[in-house]
Amino acid sequence: MPSYSYPAPCCPLILDFSQQQQLQAIHWQTATSPTLPRLTGYWAQQLDAYFSGKLQTFNYPPSSAGTEFQQRVWQAIANIPYGQVASYGDIAHILGSAARAVGQACGKNPLPIIIPCHRIVSANGLGGFSLSNNPFELNIKRWLLTHEGATW
Repeated sequence: MPSYSYPAPCCPLILDFSQQQQLQAIHWQTATSPTLPRLTGYWAQQLDAYFSGKLQTFNYPPSSAGTEFQQRVWQAIANIPYGQVASYGDIAHILGSAARAVGQACGKNPLPIIIPCHRIVSANGLGGFSLSNNPFELNIKRWLLTHEGATW
């Protein structure tokens, strides 16, 4: 699976593609990540437009790699407008599920930013991000929400 790096202002990203050049996953790049060629083309343009504030919605379907429930959560997340947030409980209510299950599905989202799981917050504040309360990942979530002008 070919992978490329993208210098996002929130943190460097790694984008994984299938052999057919379909976007499969996005990861946060760390100091231990391998050196990769820089992303160019369509996805670089899309991310440039998002980070410059010109693009608010990615026209890309949620991953088919998850369970049926995860896909339903990811679709619900994709429907949250730019600059707005919803709680885990809000999504759970829509899907007839539990907030914890929604949180677990959010953490399994292979396409953060594209499927904007950063727009899901807890009823009492920011909540977690990428199945973590890691300060590095929470800072990315804060950055993305601030970039979009969202309040939580």
